[in-house]
Amino acid sequence: MIALSVNVNKIALIRNSREGNYPSVLDYAATCITAGADGITVHPRPDQRHIRPDDVCELSKLCRSKTTVGGAALEFNIEGNPFAEPLRDYPGLLVLVEQTRPQQCTLVPDSTDQLTSDHGFDLSTSGEKLKPLIEALQSLNVRVSLFMDPDKRQLDLARELGVERIELYTGPFAAAQDNAALFSNYCAASRHATDIGLGVNAGHDLNLRNLGQFATAPGLLEVSIGHALIVDAIEMGLAPAVKAYKALLGQACS
Repeated sequence: MIALSVNVNKIALIRNSREGNYPSVLDYAATCITAGADGITVHPRPDQRHIRPDDVCELSKLCRSKTTVGGAALEFNIEGNPFAEPLRDYPGLLVLVEQTRPQQCTLVPDSTDQLTSDHGFDLSTSGEKLKPLIEALQSLNVRVSLFMDPDKRQLDLARELGVERIELYTGPFAAAQDNAALFSNYCAASRHATDIGLGVNAGHDLNLRNLGQFATAPGLLEVSIGHALIVDAIEMGLAPAVKAYKALLGQACS
């Protein structure tokens, strides 16, 4: 079964539009878990536009106290740019990971002024700089995933760095809408990653219209979905939205 990790950044974004703690990110994450989510994802940024350091700590405790519907350990996944400098009370990604020890840390090459992530790593230029950071994370018993484009050469470089997983950036797939050649490229990349020993995650702009197709990519282990799921929750309710995404993943595996 392909795991669903729900990104709760958008809940934090709504909360931050007012003073106080409404809506509660922790409560909404708990609802996702009860509805069947296999994990919770956060992507803290230095400007704290949504997830804050205290959210990361609270969600870590919540995830450690929960299991999935099937009884497996619930995954906590922290995404972010490991090169982003600390800012005010944002201590930096690696400090947050050291404090909370998530099961997975997904490294993403987003700049501080980006609206959202929009490309994978070019490891031919950043690989050597990433290597000691990857080793530091693995010394904490944290699984490392790299946000990557579906480029076989780049995936080979990821394998050389010793990471356990990659997350395929699916923005172009979602934007293309029924582009068979592009989806074939993603499938080839996913198959290649699996063949060379990398676990395959995926995320960005996956939704109820395109997830069913993408979930058939060979070797896919996990999807991380936030924006679309929270938008669907406005109409469907949060728990039904989580269940709808889980149902699509289940159909793809049947």
